[in-house]
Amino acid sequence: MQTPTIRVQEQVVLAPYTTLRIGGPARYFCEVAGEGELLEAVQYARRNSLKVFVLGGGSNLLIGDEGFDGLVIRIAIDDPIKATPDGAFVDYTASAGSEWNAFVLHVCEQGISGVECLAGIPGSIGGTPVQNVGAYGQEVAGTIAAVRAFDLEADAFVTLAHDQCDFAYRRSIFNTTRRNRYIVTAVTFRFDPAARPSLAYADLERHFSDRDAETPPTPLDVYHAVRAIRHRKGMLIVEGEADCRSAGSFFKNPVVAPLVLPQIASSLQIAAADIPHWPAADGLIKLPAAWLLEKAGFTKGFTMGRAGISSRHTLALINRGHATAADVVELRDAIRGEVLNRFGIQLEQEPVIP
Repeated sequence: MQTPTIRVQEQVVLAPYTTLRIGGPARYFCEVAGEGELLEAVQYARRNSLKVFVLGGGSNLLIGDEGFDGLVIRIAIDDPIKATPDGAFVDYTASAGSEWNAFVLHVCEQGISGVECLAGIPGSIGGTPVQNVGAYGQEVAGTIAAVRAFDLEADAFVTLAHDQCDFAYRRSIFNTTRRNRYIVTAVTFRFDPAARPSLAYADLERHFSDRDAETPPTPLDVYHAVRAIRHRKGMLIVEGEADCRSAGSFFKNPVVAPLVLPQIASSLQIAAADIPHWPAADGLIKLPAAWLLEKAGFTKGFTMGRAGISSRHTLALINRGHATAADVVELRDAIRGEVLNRFGIQLEQEPVIP
């Protein structure tokens, strides 16, 4: 008989594994440090007819107060980063359980651009292709070459090329058409060593406005600038700070038809040209969700019982201390209801609910 390599625990409270610090117990819980252990965990769940939820860094997650009635598999695969030259490019392969920010720092310290604007985003490598994380003018899809994952339908480990992942704004096959089919174990990123840092975002342009054109910022300079900007906006997880218990941006920026602008303008009695927006794909436009929240009366520092809105960023819903998932859901529903009632826009939340 094969000796088990995984330790399955019962009734493990999940709140400490999330950045919101909210969540009830997992009926069963295990950590896996390699693909062999992952396979064993999946087989355990199948033998016992258990639902499976995969937990990474817990940064884009709202776990219910009742917890999860199945097996929670926490991905703790954290092998050393592998760098492989590929012609004019260089590939970096990182394990799904490795910390995302540490990977960004490592890449930037090599003087390589491509993910510098994604500094300070909490969570692990494995979650980045799922949501196609993005910030300050960059998306992780811009550098992902391949994703290695366990295919629960094929019962085998597979490697998906970039084009197979169907990346879009905050989307991929991993959270849409093939949701719950794949468990990511590693991601390969492809970088152009000759590329220069991205300064497309207004905050970054302002930050480096006094920089001599002959000495442009390095990737590491941008890394530190982004972290400073995120900290100032309360979007950096810093233990002990009042706004640190959050899941980051709680709502996605809505992508809508241009005809929505006159409707919003009429509701607010302003000119349509005064509504901030920018082009999206297929002739649509993207609206800043934070602006919609503020115009609907949900400003920084707003509180509703034990949940609230960050004092530094409108899109971050926070646990003010001992909040439950029900508290956050009540605030979420109040915000979504008012935005829908006033502007006819249905906000979509970013955090996953198991």
